[in-house]
Amino acid sequence: MSTGITAINEEVQRSSAFVEPLFSELNRVIMGQKYLLERLCIGLLANGHVLLEGVPGLAKTLSVKSLAAAINVKFSRLQFTPDMLPADVIGTQIYNPQSGGFTTRKGPIFANLVLADEINRAPAKVQSALLEAMQEKQVTIGDQSHRLEEPFLVLATQNPIEQEGTYPLPEAQVDRFMLKLRMVYPTRAEERQILETMARTSNLPTVRQVVQVEDILQARRTVNEIYIDDKVKDYIVDLVCATREPQNYKIEVREFIQLGASPRATIALTLASKAYAFLRGRGYVTPQDVKSIAMDVLRHRVAITYEAEAEDKTSETVIQKILDELPVP
Repeated sequence: MSTGITAINEEVQRSSAFVEPLFSELNRVIMGQKYLLERLCIGLLANGHVLLEGVPGLAKTLSVKSLAAAINVKFSRLQFTPDMLPADVIGTQIYNPQSGGFTTRKGPIFANLVLADEINRAPAKVQSALLEAMQEKQVTIGDQSHRLEEPFLVLATQNPIEQEGTYPLPEAQVDRFMLKLRMVYPTRAEERQILETMARTSNLPTVRQVVQVEDILQARRTVNEIYIDDKVKDYIVDLVCATREPQNYKIEVREFIQLGASPRATIALTLASKAYAFLRGRGYVTPQDVKSIAMDVLRHRVAITYEAEAEDKTSETVIQKILDELPVP
């Protein structure tokens, strides 16, 4: 087995050669968001969609645009608004009176990186228009289905729900996001660096292409081969199951959980842990890799009860207690 892990480690070293130049290029434009940039890359490598939540002005949109520029893939931006229609996302069929037939006009969803900006500003019917694309990697317009090109990734931003004029995302759609990231303000030193770099009216720094699409697809193939020990696999399953039946693991949070994580969370946590290990140049997953990424995978998949809200507890509070008390292999 050690020979196999050695071979995987060598392959990871070769396939991850683009990681350092990519982060170096992104850091020229994005300051103080190391956590965000790393998680965006994990989503890209693990083929999982990412939901970014934070107040306006934290470089959410700029980060996604910069990532697309660094890979040089087709980028599309959708600004979600309350009067939006599903056809504005996926496209529609247009009647041609001369031929008597219909022609398909594809919507902005037909891109490699799709930025769904302020996704919770649009009503549920528009948000749901993304469901098929996110899960099946295809779009149905009329009676025809159209495959989406790889890599295909939805990177959605949303303002916190308590802000005026927002709609909560449907549970079915939230579950399709591999990661949910909570954005925080930069530190004072980082804010000072932002001032130096971005406080100008022209000649703002831009991102150059430093990665080929084939590099990303090869990295995904390598991520699939990363080794996970059976004990770590059991730990992943226990983490997810503990969000449904914590009493089986002697963790006292049952009264705070209304709905636990789905089996999709198990898959997402496994793939995200592999991608996390890949970014650190390792061909194997450790329990610490799982713990490091678990909050981002689970925070939007655990629904809490009214009792938890009354006690000022959040899904993150519950998940953190599970992470603290569940035995680590």
